[in-house]
Amino acid sequence: MLGGELVHKLKRTVEVPAIEVAARARLPASSTAVVVVDMQNDFVKPGGRLVVPSAAKTIPAIKRLLEKARKKKVMVIYTQDTHYPGDPEFEMWGEHVVRGTWGWEIVEELKPLPGEIVLEKTRYDGFYGTPMDDLLRVHGIRSLVVVGTVANICVLHTAGSAALRWYKVYVPLDAISALNDFDYYAALRQISFLYRGVLVESVDGIEFEGEGKWERRGA
Repeated sequence: MLGGELVHKLKRTVEVPAIEVAARARLPASSTAVVVVDMQNDFVKPGGRLVVPSAAKTIPAIKRLLEKARKKKVMVIYTQDTHYPGDPEFEMWGEHVVRGTWGWEIVEELKPLPGEIVLEKTRYDGFYGTPMDDLLRVHGIRSLVVVGTVANICVLHTAGSAALRWYKVYVPLDAISALNDFDYYAALRQISFLYRGVLVESVDGIEFEGEGKWERRGA
């Protein structure tokens, strides 16, 4: 618990440092993957256990990005935050995304197609305890377009973990969401400044060039 005097000092306006944002990004379809982070009912839908207020508004943008990626046979990976009864994380956030529940499921509008990869993760970082890095390297992926929620938690940790493994990270501003504006802009600052990621105004500015190699059954 912070002392009263310190809390008083923190009640002030904080200026957001200049953050560079690109209008467009052209990425090779064959060496790029889209990573959709934790777009699950508990985080996105009314009645969810830990709803991010602006998460539902990102669904149309993420859907447009997926349509472009699928058309160009770009690799798509979903992370699915996954917890079991008694998880220590519940002490921080309360019970959420328990495996097998409605809240754990990926939202209907963004359901993975047959053949797309879903990685269950137990912590914020999509690389932690999952085969993410191995899958990306096996398929020759060098760039990631990271979207989803929560911007300063699972999106940031996944983007940062990718950058530390020397993947180039791209994040469209209209396809991530946070619990509040401060957290949203703090995430953008860290992704661009600390991890040298590229922020793009919108998913509409992301173009996949050529054709990838990812085949989807039933697509």
